[in-house]
Amino acid sequence: MQRSKVRKAVIPAAGFGTRLFPATKVVKKELFPIIDRDGRAKPVILAIVEEALAGGIEEVGIVVQPSDREIFADFFQTPPKQELFNKLSSENQEYCQYLQELGKKITILTQEEQEGYGHAVYCAKEWVKDETFLLMLGDHIYSSNLEKSCARQVLDVYEQVHQNVVGLVEMPETIIHKAGCVTGVWHSFNEILTLTQVREKPSIEYARQNLVVEGIASDRFLCIFGLYVLTAKIFDFLEEHIQSNFRERGEFQLTSCLEQLRQAEGMIGYVVKGKTFDIGMPDAYRQTMIDFRG
Repeated sequence: MQRSKVRKAVIPAAGFGTRLFPATKVVKKELFPIIDRDGRAKPVILAIVEEALAGGIEEVGIVVQPSDREIFADFFQTPPKQELFNKLSSENQEYCQYLQELGKKITILTQEEQEGYGHAVYCAKEWVKDETFLLMLGDHIYSSNLEKSCARQVLDVYEQVHQNVVGLVEMPETIIHKAGCVTGVWHSFNEILTLTQVREKPSIEYARQNLVVEGIASDRFLCIFGLYVLTAKIFDFLEEHIQSNFRERGEFQLTSCLEQLRQAEGMIGYVVKGKTFDIGMPDAYRQTMIDFRG
């Protein structure tokens, strides 16, 4: 297993955003605005990229639909028209230069057909090559409870254990049918554990029988936070599913491949000291706008 520094992050952003229709008919959900702690309005994708770079990532690959390539490239890599630039405050003119510098670290990748989250991740294979990489969600933003960013926390665990790492968060059983869940054995209670199973969207009954974690309340479970550090071996399992047309809920999913990766190489779970904010649904996006600034 490769043990060098994790240099690359992959952000799938090629979905249709159907749960945010009709807004997503004109604006990609990854470009929806949020207000950060400095009071700056920015698109969600910028906050995610900044999270990656704050964690020490050097290069970011964003997976988009072919028809959206120009939109994302324009935001990150094209300066504003002179007329707009002239109307900006001196602070925002400086920020334009910051965006240009940031854009040099970004590669726009494409998913030709929207075949699911796992398929979108697979579309980064040629760009990632054989490196271990940070995987992030295109419709989640992260807020750390520490000075250290959520991404940096997960990357630090990888550098300690040199195994695949999945960020985790505790969730009530009433919503685990919407999440990937895990179980395992603690190394450090409520922080690090060796995973013994990864399961996508389990029923409450299945979770109660198979996904109980020592020390966690009986009606709560450990679920995927939305940050992963994965070896390039994940692409082998994704490719197997794609070539054999193995679909779940009509699409190529990631979580079942995570379970295969766990079995092949081992996997560590880390309870992230922070929150993840989902902007992929109307109620969640509204709450994010209220809560994210803290």
